[in-house]
Amino acid sequence: MLVKLLEPLNVSDSIIEKLAEPIKQAGHEFVYYNKKTTDSAELAKRSEGADVIMIANNPYPSEVIDQNANLQLINVAFTGVDHVGIGQARNQDVMICNAAGYANQAVAELTIGLVLDVYRHITQGDKEIHADHFPGAFQGSEIKGKTVGLIGTGKIGMMTARLFKAFGAKIVASDQSRRNPEAEVLGIEYMELDELLAQSDIVSLHIPLLSSTKGLISKEKLELMKESAILINCARGPIVDNDALADALNEGRIAGAGIDVFDMEPPIPEDYKLLQARNVILTPHVGFLTNEAMELRAKIAFDNTMAFLEGKPQNIIRR
Repeated sequence: MLVKLLEPLNVSDSIIEKLAEPIKQAGHEFVYYNKKTTDSAELAKRSEGADVIMIANNPYPSEVIDQNANLQLINVAFTGVDHVGIGQARNQDVMICNAAGYANQAVAELTIGLVLDVYRHITQGDKEIHADHFPGAFQGSEIKGKTVGLIGTGKIGMMTARLFKAFGAKIVASDQSRRNPEAEVLGIEYMELDELLAQSDIVSLHIPLLSSTKGLISKEKLELMKESAILINCARGPIVDNDALADALNEGRIAGAGIDVFDMEPPIPEDYKLLQARNVILTPHVGFLTNEAMELRAKIAFDNTMAFLEGKPQNIIRR
């Protein structure tokens, strides 16, 4: 079979070569493109003849899938797959797998980092200490004793819960899909979403982007939050009505936010309302992006390819 990796995986070429060696030893061909492209025509050209395509988080649209009759597997080295033309893949009986789990620690740690930045004004303090006229010290808040509302208690949500517990926070949770037995062992109380929003000092999102979760945190839901509460989103941008979030911040209806994901991938348009919002820390979708996570991601992705080539596909997305 012909396996093509269409974009870099943020690891060295030597790591890619090492991970690809079992594919070659098994008699398959491996082609690697180490420069990213988002051009559909170029993606189609790179994909020609491939049985297995490996990508990361750049779009792989329906029109590209349609042009490759040989395609059997789209191996996504990422957790979410909403950037892939899933409908067209289904029409062509093309499997899709992902690398869920590689960034659990990384995303959980950034969540904590955003809370600390919002609470302790770290970014603001860095700017002000460099200013010509230092305005003086400012007072922050602590995580200890706060109620943290986790929306989603999958693997990333639970990793985040453990970190918050280490800070001495109380954890409550809401999950549309299931109750995690591990959450109950940790003493996490489940409740309806509206109740969670009303009770929590910190609301943190850890759910996938689905038709049922798009726009979940709406203007109406934001109005349920305390004026002293903060919102953290390291999940998917469209889960939140970000225009409504910007309004809530600017009007003082919530105290702050830490946002790593948006309605589009960075760069963000200049007129995007969150860019002008008060008391918000923005990071450019880097929750998953650590050295350790990238190496683990690459290993999982190549393991997925080998499993498919051996007739034992794994981590298949079924929706």
